Amino acid sequence: MKTLIVYCSSHGTTEKAVQMVSEWLEGEVLTVDLKRDKITFDVCDYDFVIIGGSIHAGSIQGKIKNFIGKQYEELLTKKLGLFLCCWHDGETALEQFDKAFPEELRNVSIANGIFGGEFLVSKMNFIERQIVKKVSGVTNDTSNLDTTAIMTFVMKINTTLSLV
Repeated sequence: MKTLIVYCSSHGTTEKAVQMVSEWLEGEVLTVDLKRDKITFDVCDYDFVIIGGSIHAGSIQGKIKNFIGKQYEELLTKKLGLFLCCWHDGETALEQFDKAFPEELRNVSIANGIFGGEFLVSKMNFIERQIVKKVSGVTNDTSNLDTTAIMTFVMKINTTLSLV
């Protein structure tokens, strides 16, 4: 089975989550950071597609939205996994997840994950640091990345892949 993981990582948290997912997934895996990688790929060539991103100012990255928009019909025909890295948990995280991914994709997705997040203040520019400090009070690198949620997400996918 061939799996494609498409994501955006601004400061490295989503990339860290993707590294864990790709290490634990069974089969061949291609990871593509839409923000940095200049890799040509065709979604049609993959059996399973995982899409992930993070929340900035209440929304997922535009490159993820554009990818979903361009590939929407093809994505509906794929085995699909969706994940989000976000600082919040509970109802707020669920609302952010629902806002990040179209309902139809959420409904057909085999695995949906909310992986927690990080404030990597040391990697932020001045304006980002000021916004984070004002909104959350965080002034130092802080993490609540949920490796259990990541492992649960991967286990759902591996179980599905082994049944095929």
